[in-house]
Amino acid sequence: MLKIAYDPIYAHPLPEGHRFPMLKYELIPGQLLHEGLITSDNLFSPEPMDEEVILWTHEQSYWEHLRDLTLPAKEQRRIGFPLTARLVEREIRIGQGTIDGCHYAFENGIAFNVAGGTHHAGINWGEGFCLLNDQAMAANYLLHHKMAQSILIVDLDVHQGNGTAQIFEHNPAIFTFSMHGDKNFPFRKEKSSLDIPLPDGTNGDSFLGILYDTLPSLIEKTEPDFIFYLSGVDVLETDKLGKLNLTIEECKMRDRFVLEQCKNYNIPVQVSMGGGYSTNIRDIVEAHCNTYRVAMDLYF
Repeated sequence: MLKIAYDPIYAHPLPEGHRFPMLKYELIPGQLLHEGLITSDNLFSPEPMDEEVILWTHEQSYWEHLRDLTLPAKEQRRIGFPLTARLVEREIRIGQGTIDGCHYAFENGIAFNVAGGTHHAGINWGEGFCLLNDQAMAANYLLHHKMAQSILIVDLDVHQGNGTAQIFEHNPAIFTFSMHGDKNFPFRKEKSSLDIPLPDGTNGDSFLGILYDTLPSLIEKTEPDFIFYLSGVDVLETDKLGKLNLTIEECKMRDRFVLEQCKNYNIPVQVSMGGGYSTNIRDIVEAHCNTYRVAMDLYF
């Protein structure tokens, strides 16, 4: 059974100006339920993550500033959200949802988190609406419990996974692959194991060609026991922040190819949603729902 982490807190209310991007966290499971693609049995609500697990990835002083709501104003501005207890709870539930998803992926081949993909959070900073790095924490969880020895993180969000790159820069057990807009946020990039920066205006043919040429050989080279996939849909031509030109169908082809590789190589994969900022919320929801549709077609 396809298992999907979802909790109403994922879409908790924010100050005016921040609410629109949060709508998708309610609309994605709602659309999948409406189509009959899933039932409520597919959805699970994660508990808050233990502090011990957070500290395997993030510095204690940074976490305590988050937990105690004492993060300096300058650092809150870097995150982009005003810090609240509810926002911190949201992040630690998202992180636990990704960890729970790893267990389900070992059972079923694949699992999802409706939220997640908080790849701008580094060891001791938050940035770009990311406080804690869900897939990085989950990767360290797998290593700590010896559930995997080699992990590949495939980040195809339009923005570089700078926090993920920084966290694992000196960890040979984690290979970080980020294919992203070269001139896009974050403007100070970190060094992933493999970065492929793309020029503004890159179309679907070029994007997919690079991906097709890169990912299979990367899997063969790294021989991962587990893959994390960040499937941001801000690569769409309709995205107001993305600067790339993929159609919804080309974005779906991207997802199908990544998940086909995971399945063909028999490697469990956990998928977090990442970004999406198209002006029309329907484009965001449709593109994200396509990722689930592809997974159901391939795995179930």
